[in-house]
Amino acid sequence: MTDTSTAPDTAARATEPGTVPTTVHLGANQYGKAEVRLVRVTRDTDRHEIEDLTVTTQLRGTALADSYTDGDNAKVLATDSQKNTVYAFAREHGVHSPEEFLLRLGRHFTTAFDWYDGATLSAEQHTWERITVAGREHDHAFVRAGAGTRTAVVQVDGDDVHVIAGVTDLTVLKSTGSEFHGFPRDGYTTLAETDDRILATSVTARWRYLPDAVAAGIDYDAVHAGVLARMLETFADLHSLALQQTLFAMGRTAIEAFPEIAEVRFSMPNKHHFLVDLAPFGLDNPGEVFFAADRPYGLISGTVVRDGIEEAPAAWLAVPGFV
Repeated sequence: MTDTSTAPDTAARATEPGTVPTTVHLGANQYGKAEVRLVRVTRDTDRHEIEDLTVTTQLRGTALADSYTDGDNAKVLATDSQKNTVYAFAREHGVHSPEEFLLRLGRHFTTAFDWYDGATLSAEQHTWERITVAGREHDHAFVRAGAGTRTAVVQVDGDDVHVIAGVTDLTVLKSTGSEFHGFPRDGYTTLAETDDRILATSVTARWRYLPDAVAAGIDYDAVHAGVLARMLETFADLHSLALQQTLFAMGRTAIEAFPEIAEVRFSMPNKHHFLVDLAPFGLDNPGEVFFAADRPYGLISGTVVRDGIEEAPAAWLAVPGFV
């Protein structure tokens, strides 16, 4: 127990002549259910389909202020109810693409409860592939796929709706076709220039769809697959002079290929691979043996934007790493 016998009299101090009382107000806030694990099995035929999502709901509105300042929960839809809604909607409407699923949830939360001004709904999709048995894909046995995790975010901001698709943990490497030189040198520079290095990164990319395209309808699965294919082809084919150059080229090819996309934002750590000095052991090392360093690492981020489009800062509200 804390002894308060010698604690300062803050009330008295606040009323002393010349003392200005300290006041505060509630700033930006939102609340919801984080990381709802949802697996939906479609079993209307012998060949089952599996959809695996981690969903997070975040609701916001000026009417929620009383819950923070006074503990008044009259306008607080319990996070457990939000979780249950995710499961119920999966049963009633199916999942389809994560973007479509989040759009349905967003419309529900912001219309069924009119005191919410907006919502951020996000999801990660965990991909499963069919196990092959005797040269044939199995009807109901799967293995987790490992080529990155699909992501989706839906922002409801009053009457405005923004959809952001993406991928994270997309780890790629090319063993040649990358250089890094021409950078400034000072008294603290020890890095050698190179015209042949391993280039590796773990791509986090998110792309925002144009509002008109969202309203007209998008085949989110097809566009997502197409964007990934274009980005991976660009990473592989571009002779890179810097990871920044690779980032820009990957974003440009996605925007050029898909008119639905307004902008692409990237976060790409440079996964350094350093040539090991084997001379002490009497061995040469002609670019074959490397030390893969996990930290520290260069962290490259950037945005590629379609010319002539309107900025939409509200679309990126509460999207981690993309402010």
